[in-house]
Amino acid sequence: MESAGVPLCTVLEYLVNPSWQAAQGLEKVGLGENINIYIKEVPVSYIKSPQVIVGMWETVNPKINMHTMMGGGVGTRVGISLEQTGKNHGYRDREVCAFCPVNHCCIEGGSDRLDSIIDMRSLSKDLKQMGLEVIYSRDTGRYLCDFVYYCSLHHGHGRAAFIHVPASGSLIIHDWLDHPTRIVTIHTVTMCCKQ
Repeated sequence: MESAGVPLCTVLEYLVNPSWQAAQGLEKVGLGENINIYIKEVPVSYIKSPQVIVGMWETVNPKINMHTMMGGGVGTRVGISLEQTGKNHGYRDREVCAFCPVNHCCIEGGSDRLDSIIDMRSLSKDLKQMGLEVIYSRDTGRYLCDFVYYCSLHHGHGRAAFIHVPASGSLIIHDWLDHPTRIVTIHTVTMCCKQ
């Protein structure tokens, strides 16, 4: 497709980002008594996303910051991926505004990698026994997902968790009370409270 002689690139677009839809659904039905939910859409920007994350830690200061983002391309993920580790280096791909972080790094002088205080491996085993399609992962990728996760782990001293929901639409929403993202979030918050 061309417009005025200039080739247009083909970009996968989603009318509704499944991760944002999941976050909004959680806010609607809640997670139970004494659990407050604060949702914030994080921009696809290496410049703006740290501002949102740092602002959240400074103003809300949650027990845990649960990140839910769309993972992979079409058909690459079937279940929910529970991410253990955020990495500080390797951000070479430009984001939507064509920006790439200085030195391909999230936090200058920060650790090479940070892990969540939540044992995602143990959590994934528990959730699989419940019949959920979950995948334990130590590689969030080297794009905004990992960048945001590392930033949150750094500023929250490990009190962050990250899940990728499939872009494929395989998590069709019939009932938010039984939605896999809600179940994963409840179990993550429960594990955090035991820390």
